[in-house]
Amino acid sequence: MASSVVGIDLGHGVIRAAEVADPGKPRPTLVRYHHLQVPTSAIDRGEVVEKETVAAALKQLWSQAGFKSKKVVLGVGNQRVLVRDVTLPKMPMARIKESLPFQVQDILPVSVAEAILDFYPVSEGRDETHDVVHGLLVAAIKEAVLGNVEAVQLAGLEPVEVDLIPFAVTRALIGPKSSRGSIALVHVGAVTTTVVIAVDGVPQFVRIIQNGGDDVNKALVQRLGMDTRQAEQVKRGFGLSTSGVAPEWRPAVEVIYQVTGDLMGSIRNTLSFYVSNRPGATIERIFVAGGGAEMTGFVAALADATRLPVFVPDALERFGLARSVDRDSVKSGFAGLPVAAGLTLGSRA
Repeated sequence: MASSVVGIDLGHGVIRAAEVADPGKPRPTLVRYHHLQVPTSAIDRGEVVEKETVAAALKQLWSQAGFKSKKVVLGVGNQRVLVRDVTLPKMPMARIKESLPFQVQDILPVSVAEAILDFYPVSEGRDETHDVVHGLLVAAIKEAVLGNVEAVQLAGLEPVEVDLIPFAVTRALIGPKSSRGSIALVHVGAVTTTVVIAVDGVPQFVRIIQNGGDDVNKALVQRLGMDTRQAEQVKRGFGLSTSGVAPEWRPAVEVIYQVTGDLMGSIRNTLSFYVSNRPGATIERIFVAGGGAEMTGFVAALADATRLPVFVPDALERFGLARSVDRDSVKSGFAGLPVAAGLTLGSRA
């Protein structure tokens, strides 16, 4: 029987989970995918606040979806996760990871005792005197990670790994057929937006922007007095389209444009920072994903803001589908699939 693992995405008001068989194979199989709404107070920016509530929801999720595996991979990627370029002396990877607390303590906003550290090698080189390894430092606040792990354990599940969400999305959406060249992958979630620059499929640069699709809803509520449900309907109904908008709805459209424009500016500045700080670096195209990017007109607006071609990749391209998967139901929840499924692809379980 094929071995399987479940990726869990703890989102804003929702938990998504994807069970994938043989995640280490070139074309793993998506066995099951399901999501469940939870109170927005239970999870704050990817961190579990109400452990018992989340544990109960996970038990319900497992029961409804019929997940067979209890081995799970959790994702991290919010304001309490730091990803930075670092260059370290070349040595075996085990020694590099052992040395991280001493090598990077000066660039962390917290003490190394409060953080969980990891290193993702990108390339090798040489400085004036030594061979070096260029890569990405990942530092997550230990308290936040352990809180999520404890909630999962309360549900009777076995966390086998914690992975960076931007890496997970990259694995899910940049497949062998689409990996050539330099790609900016922009994943717009509810509360954060991740930008990953990958060259030939290998992440070179990661930034987590503290803005997402829910910022539009909040602005509509705060500035125009809408309730949260109406704000979501207005955002989805109008998006970034101005054609045929009645005068009474123009203030709402102006709010949507302003908030989305701020996000576009942050994305554009992030791409410019990457190119300007790496001699010879280019970005050939953008892949966009996530629920926040489903807004009408978002793709065209991002292409206009960055002057780059923008594409929406197929989240199912990387996977075979088991008979237990309803393709239509997966596509209806397409925006949530890349994180949960992508987390499984890096699993060593």
